[in-house]
Amino acid sequence: MLAIIDDIWKEHLREMDELKSSVQNAAYEQKDPLLIYKFESFELFKTLLGKINREIVPFLFKGTLPEQAPTSFKRNLAPPKPEANLKTGRDEIGAPRQPGVPNTEQEKPMPVKVEDKIGRNDPCPCGSGKKYKNCHG
Repeated sequence: MLAIIDDIWKEHLREMDELKSSVQNAAYEQKDPLLIYKFESFELFKTLLGKINREIVPFLFKGTLPEQAPTSFKRNLAPPKPEANLKTGRDEIGAPRQPGVPNTEQEKPMPVKVEDKIGRNDPCPCGSGKKYKNCHG
């Protein structure tokens, strides 16, 4: 389907190039080339949509979807077996921490280090010798 649309689009672009060259002659006829280009290109676009519809719709109607054989379905009549290592307690699942109680399992988060901000006109830290704005800025 995409190949059909691609071919029609390529043809449309060729027609638009031809229209561009033919509209340039409209200036000799004392007509505004821009207006002629707008009207003609809109007509070409309408024909493009018509061509896509005329070629895609029959293609879609001819297509078929593969069907899966009904014997390939297997019913699982037995209920799933419970796993032996299921977590059932609140402590095991990860109950919410109470405020004021330290969490011994997790490490404390490290503070974020703030580095000096590089100015636009400062030398670039990569060592190129250029200003930061001209190198990595």
